[in-house]
Amino acid sequence: MDSASPSSPALSPALQKIAAEAAARQKKTTGHASRSQLPLRVGTRGSPLALVQTRAFLTMLTRFCPVLRDMNAFQEHQINTTGDQVQNRRLAEIGGKGLFSKEIHEALSDGRIDFAVHSLKDLETDLPPGLVLACTLKREDARDALILGPELRQADPEDPYSALPHGALVGCASVRRQAQMLHARPDLKFGLLRGNVQTRIDKLAGRQCDATLLALAGLRRLGMAERADIVFDPTVMVPAAGQGIVGVTVREDNVELRELLAAIEDYEARAVSTAERALLAELDGSCRTPIGGYAQLIPLVAGEEPQLHLTGLVASEDGTFLLKRDISGAPADAERLGRELGKSLRADSPASIFEE
Repeated sequence: MDSASPSSPALSPALQKIAAEAAARQKKTTGHASRSQLPLRVGTRGSPLALVQTRAFLTMLTRFCPVLRDMNAFQEHQINTTGDQVQNRRLAEIGGKGLFSKEIHEALSDGRIDFAVHSLKDLETDLPPGLVLACTLKREDARDALILGPELRQADPEDPYSALPHGALVGCASVRRQAQMLHARPDLKFGLLRGNVQTRIDKLAGRQCDATLLALAGLRRLGMAERADIVFDPTVMVPAAGQGIVGVTVREDNVELRELLAAIEDYEARAVSTAERALLAELDGSCRTPIGGYAQLIPLVAGEEPQLHLTGLVASEDGTFLLKRDISGAPADAERLGRELGKSLRADSPASIFEE
């Protein structure tokens, strides 16, 4: 099933309702405040990637209903999060999950914004009370990319690690990426490298490390895909749950806005993200637990519903333990599949991996 198109009958009523009410208010002030009174206030992080994602999402909405664009229907609110403020420590050391959404969701709960746009991989599995994930957008490329320093430019396509010399220093803040690389190459060294995409690339160019890893989705959205020297197959480097997907949260009681967002949701993104987030929720590891989850819809027979295939990974931070398993089933069973795979991985992993 494809995401909504301009002719989608499900989309038009919600959009037209907001537009009609806005037009009526322009002609006459009645004193009645609609819950979706324009402008709709959208919360986002202030990083270049977050802003690109948010503005692409708003462009999508206005493309379906141009009158909203003419009415200046949206107001952007950039919110500085704890995850953005602290750059010299790992996320696990400053509070763990939700550090890129905490302040945004406080603004949403307080009514200072109407909805919020997130990179789904940064969104906690248990949202604050009264908030829901209302929409997931079409997935960009979910794979991880290795960016090499200026002195490392030769690699065997069949061996993605061949460009890294023995003992190379990799700048990285993700325990998931670090664990998988150490499992394959225990000789590698790792140093903390955080910041937005351009900051990390600049530090790499300044020889603070020999290589770094970034999500290919972010590079593509920023028009920097050519900076990816090596792109890992998801079977070699299992991505983070939700990587490459943009998610939108709203207040649970804002039915009108939830209907609007549901109308533009991408069916495949919802199915795969449901499976991946269910896997993550079942494992319930700390931010020090390397966990990967990647689902895709695979057509088996032309004309029939595809199967959902989910890969899950759990590892120790030093890469000495790594367990990877797969499960398949109907997309409608996405949550059950994710939880089932999560239970299987947890049952056969050392309990110490999940300790805070």
